[in-house]
Amino acid sequence: MKKIITLGASSSKKSINKTLAIHAASKLVDAEITVINLNEYVFPLYSVDSEEEYGIPEGAHKFNELINTADGLVISLAEHNGTYTAVFKNLIDWLSRIDIKVWKGKPMLLMATSPGGRGGESVLNAAKSYFPFMDGNIVADFSLPSFYDNFSNYGITNIELASRLDEQIALFEKSFKMVKTA
Repeated sequence: MKKIITLGASSSKKSINKTLAIHAASKLVDAEITVINLNEYVFPLYSVDSEEEYGIPEGAHKFNELINTADGLVISLAEHNGTYTAVFKNLIDWLSRIDIKVWKGKPMLLMATSPGGRGGESVLNAAKSYFPFMDGNIVADFSLPSFYDNFSNYGITNIELASRLDEQIALFEKSFKMVKTA
């Protein structure tokens, strides 16, 4: 059974990105899903001064260990002004002080959604270009536009978008089979 870390990169209690990440992870076969609540990983704003004075927060070490023990990551990125949320960027900054290879080469299904028609494409594109520098192994990606028009309690309501997500999940699943045969 593969161990999958799932998170919506937002501190919102009603995060649509967390909803999307959980939905996608629930479609995985033979997977143990750990859903992360970023509100449990709130640290001081990263600075060299803070690190020197207080050290790296224990929560950052715990999150790093979660990534170490995971087989894969399902992350849906919330978009604030075209980029990562402050809480997520701060987490990455602290994690990079433990190991610059934040994502540890783990297969990653990277997604984004928003209420708007672009579905978080700006933050998704930023992550797709930035995460590989931190050992991100993005094997699949997906953007869901107009979340409230295309998602219900039963999942994605737009057939084309639902099919596209299923294709990306299949790519993500395939990455685990490739690792086992290598």
